[in-house]
Amino acid sequence: MRIGSGAPSGLDEAIERAVAWLARHQEPEGFWVGPLETNSCMEAEWILAMHFLGVKDDPKLPGVVRAILREQRPDGSWEVYHEAPKGDINTTVECYAALRAVGFKPDDEPLRKARKWILDHGGLTMTRNFTRFWLALIGEWPWTATPAVPPEMIFLPPWAPFNIYWFASWARATMVPLAILSARRPVRPLPPERRLDELFPEGRKHWDYRIFRRIRGFWPFFFRVIEKLLHYYQRSPWQPGREAAIKLCLEWILRHQDPDGAWGGIQPPTVYSLMALNVEGYPVDHPVLQVGLDAWNHHWSHREGDAIYIQASESPIWDTVLSLVGLIDSGETFDTFPGMRRAVEWLLDKQILTPGDWAVRVPGVECGGWAFERANRLYPDVDDTAVAMIVLQRLLPSAPADLRPRMEWALQRAETWVRAMQSANGGWGAFDKDNTHMILTQIPFSDFGEILDPPSADLTGHKLEALGCMGHSLEDPAVRRAVDYILREQEPNGSWFGRWGVNFIYGTAMVLPGLRAVGFDMKDPRILKAGRWLVSCQNEDGGWGESCGSYMEETLHGKGPTTPSQTAWALMALLAIDDPEFDEAIRGGVEWLLRHQRPDGTWDQEHYTGTGFPGYGIGERIRHKNNLAVLAQGCELARGFMLNYTMYRHYFPLQALARAREYFRRRRGGTAGGRA
Repeated sequence: MRIGSGAPSGLDEAIERAVAWLARHQEPEGFWVGPLETNSCMEAEWILAMHFLGVKDDPKLPGVVRAILREQRPDGSWEVYHEAPKGDINTTVECYAALRAVGFKPDDEPLRKARKWILDHGGLTMTRNFTRFWLALIGEWPWTATPAVPPEMIFLPPWAPFNIYWFASWARATMVPLAILSARRPVRPLPPERRLDELFPEGRKHWDYRIFRRIRGFWPFFFRVIEKLLHYYQRSPWQPGREAAIKLCLEWILRHQDPDGAWGGIQPPTVYSLMALNVEGYPVDHPVLQVGLDAWNHHWSHREGDAIYIQASESPIWDTVLSLVGLIDSGETFDTFPGMRRAVEWLLDKQILTPGDWAVRVPGVECGGWAFERANRLYPDVDDTAVAMIVLQRLLPSAPADLRPRMEWALQRAETWVRAMQSANGGWGAFDKDNTHMILTQIPFSDFGEILDPPSADLTGHKLEALGCMGHSLEDPAVRRAVDYILREQEPNGSWFGRWGVNFIYGTAMVLPGLRAVGFDMKDPRILKAGRWLVSCQNEDGGWGESCGSYMEETLHGKGPTTPSQTAWALMALLAIDDPEFDEAIRGGVEWLLRHQRPDGTWDQEHYTGTGFPGYGIGERIRHKNNLAVLAQGCELARGFMLNYTMYRHYFPLQALARAREYFRRRRGGTAGGRA
């Protein structure tokens, strides 16, 4: 039965409360940021790194330990995301090692439960290479049984195969310091009474340390041979060029440190760089290490009660631009929202105008992008940049006269850079152009996350929306190529894969507003098919949800407990289609958000809906059939890395409610359309 066109009761008040919440939570400098929740590997690795560096009596330590203990599951394990179907062997082993390092005894209840779970689930033989690197650093695993990461790769010029710029930005920034550690093979052992003997029930001498091989074929065999040769070379007294390579790696690391002390805006290169520098003679009181260590005293950690969580990254630019989108959708301008000017000026100050690693593949182009983090100057990403463009362009008509020229100049620089970053297939990746060398996934080192940054439909949807806001349509060649790429990426059921958010709901929600913005026909059967897929996924309570397990289990596509962010994404996708067929579903979603808004104006959400790595290795959609054994992960996502953006629960529902209000107003006025 078709519903009426009137807006649900209380919609205006809900939007006002959400806007007021943003006003109260804006930082004095003008930005917004929420904690970025991940998994307990962050806390465990921080503890192990402090042991390795010899940092004692850090005042954060008791709080970090409490964070680890707080996240332990009843069965003794630790998980990759909230309410995962089972724990993760890697996270659990690293947490176990960290707790032993700080003095917990094997028979203490948390370790007794964790040890039983570890041994019941295959033990240390089931761990990934990153976990084995950590065990090697503390003397619990032989370096000879870890993949070799040769520092000599730094010699390879950008045009040569397998140079560091073939890898994704996050993998590259991690591999350079890890190559030093792999070459030096340092060991800072745990005290004898804290060693992990109990995790070797058959004894260390009888343990099988071999790396389990899951992939067959010529290239995996070729790389295994190369790996054996590298290990022989490691033991050789004659290593021409090694010291020069390590020196170049050190120089690369020093050049890439950010002003806040971190590297690459993420935890892995930061923690590995600190340890690599220390191994090469930099003491912990050296200014480079001091500023790196001090970053964890500020925005790289956050407190929840008496627990201190270590962040994998931080998202002030991302949270700020998406908060601004919510305010703009709600009708706020420079005149009506007191903090608007502060936010825009802060954002303009964060635009990156100097070249970074991306310029190796895209020379001769001026940068105009924004990063994800506040101090990451070498890795702007096209998604933050696209949303920043949307914000500045939409605010431009109401901008103060003295600010408008600066906004126009920033938009011109940003558009030039975004266009230059479009890949050959018409899509966009996150940090690099044409980062698609699939052969890298066959290297033994690459048994975690993703080491590539290929284009994806969700990112490309945001770029289309940005270009559409700038006035470009299907007649624009770059737009046309992007649209063709997106249409090729559509799933048989009508949805789109979500590389950076969970999952097909996210991908579909990023694509449809982008297509609408450039004038694509929203009555096209392919668009309506996407809308009908979303309606088929709607939960009985009126909202939407999708489990992180959907990256591995096809029956979970579009299925999961209702969350505010995923409900908002589905609504924004249906609202972009703008067809009466979806009125009932839209009303159901809006009413769910209205019912679940807290009195203070925001929403609660425990489930993770952000994606770092699905764990496929290739950085893009994978077909599950015949790939499960190769991936060696199930719905627990042992190779994956999932994120809980704690502000997703707020600005996405605000955007959805504001757009729904406008939708109902148009319907009441008798106007609805299929094009932007």
